[in-house]
Amino acid sequence: MKDFADKVAVVTGAASGIGRATATRFAQEGMKVVLADIEEQALNNTVSNLKTAGHNAIGVPTDVSKWEAIEALADKTMDAFGAVHIVHNNAGVVVSGPVEQLTLSDWEWVLGVDLWSVIYGIKAFVPLIKQAGEGHIINTASTAGLQASSGIAPYNVAKFGVVAITETLRKELEADDSSVSASVLCPGAINTQIVQSKRNRSALSASDHKSSAQEHRFEKHAGELLLQQGKDPSEVADRVIQAIIKNDFWILTHPKWEKVLKERVAALARDNSLHEGFGG
Repeated sequence: MKDFADKVAVVTGAASGIGRATATRFAQEGMKVVLADIEEQALNNTVSNLKTAGHNAIGVPTDVSKWEAIEALADKTMDAFGAVHIVHNNAGVVVSGPVEQLTLSDWEWVLGVDLWSVIYGIKAFVPLIKQAGEGHIINTASTAGLQASSGIAPYNVAKFGVVAITETLRKELEADDSSVSASVLCPGAINTQIVQSKRNRSALSASDHKSSAQEHRFEKHAGELLLQQGKDPSEVADRVIQAIIKNDFWILTHPKWEKVLKERVAALARDNSLHEGFGG
């Protein structure tokens, strides 16, 4: 897909961070944009700013972890604009703590927002994009979906899952010679508020969460890293546009991760060769 003007884009997690940047970039390309987020005031502010700048945008308050909410988002998109061409499944949260201390509610919250929302987004929107005749799905994973980090197990699992489902979707679309395609966005350190994402967690979901020293360290150090060294979200939005035009599958924001991936594959090959000849 190379022509964006007068097309329709949907972005989740669009009230801040990467989502706000991509929604803004789509609008600047002449697209009609549907912004979805659970933070209503921040969502309203973002939509208002886009409208003030002369863009065609609407906001839909959405709890992306609920199938009914994603269905409603798709319905409202079609009611407003009659079509959809690009969907950026971007909403994300994180919780930290030792694996054995994380509660089932911790897992359910992170997987609901970070993985199930992508599953729901694909199910609800891919048929509509096909109906439009062309388009693209972008799913936000993370470098944590390429190599796990300690202390954020649910996030790691969700992001590995996003990579897997996007790769599956891409292969299926290619097998059908479809005019619709898919990319996976794996950002490294970006200046966003994701470390503070528990601000959007319900009291019921958080009621049995157990705080830990590991969690406090993560929030302090990761928060400082993103603030001081994180790339501006607008740079990510530029990469997303380029990937759609070039039909790239992988969208990596930090070149150093190419080296990390090569080292990971090399280690896999090396470790496997050491066991050749042994029975199992």
